[in-house]
Amino acid sequence: LDKLIAARPRRERELCVAMIVSRVLEPRSTLATVRGFGDSSLAAELGVADADADDLYSAMDWLLEQQPKMESALARRHLSEGSLVLLELSSVYLEGNKCDLAKLGYSGDGKRGLPQVEFGLITDREGCPVAADVFAGNSADPSTVAAQVDKLKDRFGIAEVVLVGDRGMLTSARIEALREVGGIGWISALGSVQIEALVDGGDLQLGLFDQRNLVEITSPRYPGERLVVCKNPALAQDRARKREELLEATERELEKLAAAVLAGRLLGQDAIGLRVGRILGRHKVGKHFRLAIGEGGFGYQRDAEGIAAEAALDAIYVIRTSVTQAKLDSQEVVRSYKLLSGVERAFRTIKSVDLGVRPVYHRLEGRVRAHIFICMLAYYLRWHLERAWAPLLFKDEAKPQAEDVVAPAQRSASAL
Repeated sequence: LDKLIAARPRRERELCVAMIVSRVLEPRSTLATVRGFGDSSLAAELGVADADADDLYSAMDWLLEQQPKMESALARRHLSEGSLVLLELSSVYLEGNKCDLAKLGYSGDGKRGLPQVEFGLITDREGCPVAADVFAGNSADPSTVAAQVDKLKDRFGIAEVVLVGDRGMLTSARIEALREVGGIGWISALGSVQIEALVDGGDLQLGLFDQRNLVEITSPRYPGERLVVCKNPALAQDRARKREELLEATERELEKLAAAVLAGRLLGQDAIGLRVGRILGRHKVGKHFRLAIGEGGFGYQRDAEGIAAEAALDAIYVIRTSVTQAKLDSQEVVRSYKLLSGVERAFRTIKSVDLGVRPVYHRLEGRVRAHIFICMLAYYLRWHLERAWAPLLFKDEAKPQAEDVVAPAQRSASAL
């Protein structure tokens, strides 16, 4: 790790190693990290026991200058021509609003009203982090893909690569832009509305799954792409359970509203409509209810036909790709998309108590970027430790390749 940061010993390098290792051991703010140097032998081992907060801030500024060189070294180590690259984006909230990157946007942390920044990760197919980018808090997922592609092609010098991202990251609009770049393949997924359109248009026939759970089709809606359709009964059970829970939660709120209208505590069509809108927006299942709103009355019932139509597709998901059959067959396309769980796990680890990236206390844009990069390097260290210590952690050292790629993955006998 130290040689990745700088080839020769220097004070800035040792301070950066101290911050990275401290974040693995016990995530804390910069000031708390300095105060914690006396709690262990870490600072003494690295010769930085006399460091103060200003020293760490200066080291962060220096590390930010080294980031391009370090990311290029990681790319050479973990990426190659034609390899799979996983992309994901998330948000993290800030304390204060002095940073230029701090903007209001959709908060994945559920911190409404607080400014945030977006940060993206590039990892290899195993979820090992290679690069991190930080964007303004109101950036949309698709708008960040261009920056990632430029980094892969221009800085890392990789001409051909296959991007793997969820349907929020690799939207149809972004995919059209990728076509013009050239040398970039992709693997993503379709949304529920797009899947319904395939069924309604006759391109996808549910009868194909009477005897199998994976079918590859094509559609004029997606020229030059392969669509791999999977049917997973376990997914259907999970989706049905979630939908029923959301419907019941919404009905409880609607019942309270109906009682208020009946008792005369809420009158007027507009007032009732506003309350109904807030309730339906909370759990996002408004399309499954039929409503009757009047000046002094309110009624509701489930849309049984609509629910049944959605339930018929509960087990279905569709993966779209531009990669040819010669490079990846249908099974490998599904396996490749499922690798996204690796980068999603990276975000969970970075944002949880394990590495504690949030909240961000820095005000300067460069310090925020350096903070995110330090957290990425801390996960890089942890990623390697987990593989070295796999037997101690009861993890799969060599997970067997499942014969049924659609079914949920199973742990190996040795891990169990």
